[in-house]
Amino acid sequence: MCILAFAWQAHPHWKLVAVANRDELHARPAEALARWDGHPYLLAGKDTKAGGTWLGVSEQGRFAAVTNLSGHGAADPRRSSRGDLLKDFLSGEGSYSKIDADQFADFNPFNLITVDHDRALIHSNRPGAVSRTLDPGVHGLSNGPLDKPWPKSARLNSALAHWIDSHQDNPEDLLQYLLDQTEFSSEAQINGTNGVTFEPRNSGVFIQQPVYGTRCSTVVAIDDRGAGVFIERRYAASGKPTGQTSLSFSWPS
Repeated sequence: MCILAFAWQAHPHWKLVAVANRDELHARPAEALARWDGHPYLLAGKDTKAGGTWLGVSEQGRFAAVTNLSGHGAADPRRSSRGDLLKDFLSGEGSYSKIDADQFADFNPFNLITVDHDRALIHSNRPGAVSRTLDPGVHGLSNGPLDKPWPKSARLNSALAHWIDSHQDNPEDLLQYLLDQTEFSSEAQINGTNGVTFEPRNSGVFIQQPVYGTRCSTVVAIDDRGAGVFIERRYAASGKPTGQTSLSFSWPS
């Protein structure tokens, strides 16, 4: 269960602001945020088991983030890794067609946000492939259908909107909102997750459990001139931070 709140052309200084938690098995190996070998313009963490990523940026003017889509049965191990969607898009030097809706059926269920310079889109491949343009404002991405935001997604969206409305400007301050462990009852989850429910302890923005939980929190902010900052804070199963990486980058103006 991952979560992302995304502000697009909604802040007076920052053109794009994204805040996200990656929830995963603690035993699944991953590399910290870095510039990728062979692709120095690509900045992301790496899922070393499958070779892809869950969120990243390219200095060619691209951003992407993906979440799994729940409620469609167990993942099919024969299908392509969802992290490859991001790797291919962020490393591609061609047009936006690097992510092609006709190819979405080859992947297990997902939700996806992509930005190519001044074009932001949101995609999903269940029940059918869909891609639509994102209007300026705050948007959320979780593990539920695009038209049914989960309670924790609505909560994180509200926190990001509050940060914007209160005229705050330091992206690192957004990390505090990603530590929110507010739990939601099964009834609240059913009302907002199309019938998909989890134990209340796994219903918050930040999940702290010994086997599965929040592995890292991420903040990405890019201003109108293309100057950006990418912050990743990593966590142990205990919920204690194990490290933080901050990288600066730039997009073409």
